[in-house]
Amino acid sequence: MANTSARMLRLLSLLQTHRYWPGGELADRLEVSPRTLRRDVDRLRDLGYPVDATRGVAGGYQLQAGAAVPPLLLDDDEAVAIAVGLRTAAAGAVAGFEETSVRALAKVIQLLPPRLRKRIDALRAVTTPGVFGGGPTLDAGALTTLALATRGEERLRFTYAPRDGDSSTRHVEPHRLVPLGRRWYLIAWDLDRGDWRSFRVDRLADPAPTGARFRPRDIPGGDPVAWLRSRIAAIPNRHDVSVTLQTPPARVRSVVGHWATVEPLPDDPAACRLRMSVDDLTWPVMILGVMGVPFTIESPPELRDQARAAAEALLRGAA
Repeated sequence: MANTSARMLRLLSLLQTHRYWPGGELADRLEVSPRTLRRDVDRLRDLGYPVDATRGVAGGYQLQAGAAVPPLLLDDDEAVAIAVGLRTAAAGAVAGFEETSVRALAKVIQLLPPRLRKRIDALRAVTTPGVFGGGPTLDAGALTTLALATRGEERLRFTYAPRDGDSSTRHVEPHRLVPLGRRWYLIAWDLDRGDWRSFRVDRLADPAPTGARFRPRDIPGGDPVAWLRSRIAAIPNRHDVSVTLQTPPARVRSVVGHWATVEPLPDDPAACRLRMSVDDLTWPVMILGVMGVPFTIESPPELRDQARAAAEALLRGAA
C-alpha cells in the first residue's frame, strides 16, 4: 500500500478486532516491511491508540483498551448497526440509557454519509420498535455487570425471584445475554443445580462478579437462542389465545414475529387465525389494538372482557 493514510486505516481496522496479530502476518496483510509496520504502529500510538507489541521471533501486536476513547473505525454495516441500536436504547428499554443514547445517536447520524442515512431511514420505515411496549425496564448498571462478566468469563452471584416461589441466591457461569420480545434473558450454567438455566434479567438483583474465572461450556445444541426458545415454549401458560383477524397472515406475522402462530383461513385468504399461549392477556390486547382490523375472539373468555375494558377506557379518554 503506497498511500500511508489508507494503510494506517487498514492497520487500525485489523487491530480493532482485538485479536493478537503476529508481526509477519500483519505486515503481509498490509504489503509492507516489518520496519514500515513498526513506524505505522508508532503513529497510531501517537494518536492515542494503545497498541501492545511483543518482541522476538513470535512477536506481534494487539490493540488494548486505553484510558480514553480514541476514534473508532467502522465499516458501513457496523455504523448502521450502531445507529439502529442507539435508536432502540433511546426508546427506554434500559433505564438510564435514554438521554445518553439520544446524544450519541445525534453524533453518529451527523457523521454518516447520505447512503447510510438512507439505509437507516429505510429500516425505521419498515420496523416498529417497541410495538408491544409495557415490557420491564432494566437497570443499566445490572445489565452492564452481566455483560462484562459474560464476556470476561467470570462467575456471578445474584438474587433471583422466579415466577413462582421465593427469591434465592444463585451462583452461575454466565454464557450469553439474549433479548427476546420485550425481555432480556441471561443464559448460564447454574453451579448449585449443575444444569443450564435461563434467568429473566428484570427478575434478578444485585449481580456481582466473584473474581473466579471459568472455562465456557458448550450449550446443548450449540445455539443459545434456539435453546432459550425451546425452554420458553415448554413453560406452561395460563391462557391459550385464539383470535381470527380480517387481514392477511403476512401482516400479522410482521407484528408478532415468532411469538405466536398465524394460520391462514382455508375459506378466506384475506383472513387468518392467531394462536398464542400467554400468562398475561395484556399482550394479545395490544396486538389487536395495533392491528386495527376487525377480529373475533374465540378464546379465552377473559380476553373478551379485557379487550372490552381497554376499548371503553380509550373511548372515555377520547371523549
